[in-house]
Amino acid sequence: MALLVAAAVAIAVAVVAVASWLLTRSQLRNELDNSLRNSTAPSSQISSAIDTCNQGSSSHSDSGTDSTGRGTAPSGSEQAFAYFQVVFDDGSRCVAVGSQPVKVQAEDVTVARQNTPESPVHTSTTDSGQQVQVHTRLQSIRYGPPGSPLRVVAVSISRPVDEIQTSLNRLALLLTVVAGIGVLGAGAAGLWIARTGLRPVDGLTRAVEHVARTEDLSVRIPVDGEDEIARLSRSFNSMTAALASSRDRQSQLIADAGHELRTPLTSLRTNIELLARSEETGRAIPADDRRALMASVTAQMSELAALIGDLQELSRPDALAPGQVRVVALHEVVEQALRRARLRGPDLAIDATTSDWYVRAEPATLERAVVNVLDNAVKFSPPGGSVAVRLDGAGVLTVRDHGPGIPPEDLPHVFERFWRSPSARSLPGSGLGLAIVARTLQQAGGEITLEPADGGGTVARIRLPGAPTPPPDVPPDVSGGTPGDGWGGEGAVPSSHD
Repeated sequence: MALLVAAAVAIAVAVVAVASWLLTRSQLRNELDNSLRNSTAPSSQISSAIDTCNQGSSSHSDSGTDSTGRGTAPSGSEQAFAYFQVVFDDGSRCVAVGSQPVKVQAEDVTVARQNTPESPVHTSTTDSGQQVQVHTRLQSIRYGPPGSPLRVVAVSISRPVDEIQTSLNRLALLLTVVAGIGVLGAGAAGLWIARTGLRPVDGLTRAVEHVARTEDLSVRIPVDGEDEIARLSRSFNSMTAALASSRDRQSQLIADAGHELRTPLTSLRTNIELLARSEETGRAIPADDRRALMASVTAQMSELAALIGDLQELSRPDALAPGQVRVVALHEVVEQALRRARLRGPDLAIDATTSDWYVRAEPATLERAVVNVLDNAVKFSPPGGSVAVRLDGAGVLTVRDHGPGIPPEDLPHVFERFWRSPSARSLPGSGLGLAIVARTLQQAGGEITLEPADGGGTVARIRLPGAPTPPPDVPPDVSGGTPGDGWGGEGAVPSSHD
């Protein structure tokens, strides 16, 4: 950044310096040209130069003319502020005393032939190679014997360009020095500003490198202020906190899954080893005991399959793909879940009342969530008990059982993964059912609450946004049905149960 600042300042200073130098040169040239236009050669010097030229070569050493009639400055004369010379129509010249002879240009001859009263200011050189600016004009001069009339002659006035070139060279040197100091100062200031401004970024970079090197997600960056760097630091801290929480949940899930898998696997291994030892030793196990062992193995395998299915469900992304969402008839999903619940609790009286209600959800996961809630009601109801199920016209599904209920201190934990009430640890289950229910309803925009029921038991309330009628031209989708393409999107997702 400091290099970029220095480069930008250097370019800007260079552009300004060059523009200033060019503007100054143009202004000085204009002033020089204007001074030439406003200057008039002294008549005495011009007449003297003409008289001297007319005397011919006999006075060459004194007059300052060469054999061709062209004047030269006398030896030892001081250089004049301006050079004066008379230009004739044949291109010859007469140089005034103290002036340098200037090469005659076409513009000067045009004025000498009286085709134009004056020439534009133009550039020429002296015989010695010095660059000059020249302006030639017609001027009335009296020369020759006393009493001679006025005559019109072309007079060239020249001024050397060196007088402005010296100033321009000094200005160029000054601008170069000032520009160099400005660039160095800007580079130093840019470096200081960059280091000061990017110090929090350096800290963020070190933190990211530390996390990448050590995988330590406990690193936090101090946040000071409300600028973009502070926002970036807060975002980084939030990200690392979320990653740490996710990793902790993942570790906890693995640990809980391992703990839950250990019991059925140990029991399954024990039963299988017992059956294998019976085969190896030839000692037959009584038929009743063998049937009990096989039933235990089957139950444990079913428990493992259910646990693995729950883990797979929880491992899915929280956000559903657009094609997985359908318009689902919640009342028909409840009816299907009720049929399964009656099979699992044949001795229970299940009283159900449902009203039409259509929601947007994934059919399979929604049915599984409703089944889990009803299974809990069946599992915790006493033999011969009753379960009341009601889906009202506002989309609220209420499931009320008459079991032992949930202690108030356990209510905050019922939706945690693998959490099981101490009173329910002897019952089958993985402790993932209500966690799956809460997640499924959250994906569908709904919620579930549990609260103690009057007279004992638990009341579960599920609220899902929807409508009592499906959208136009969109047939509702229930488990195993064919979805429409309105609320539910395109494509069908087959229903599955664990």
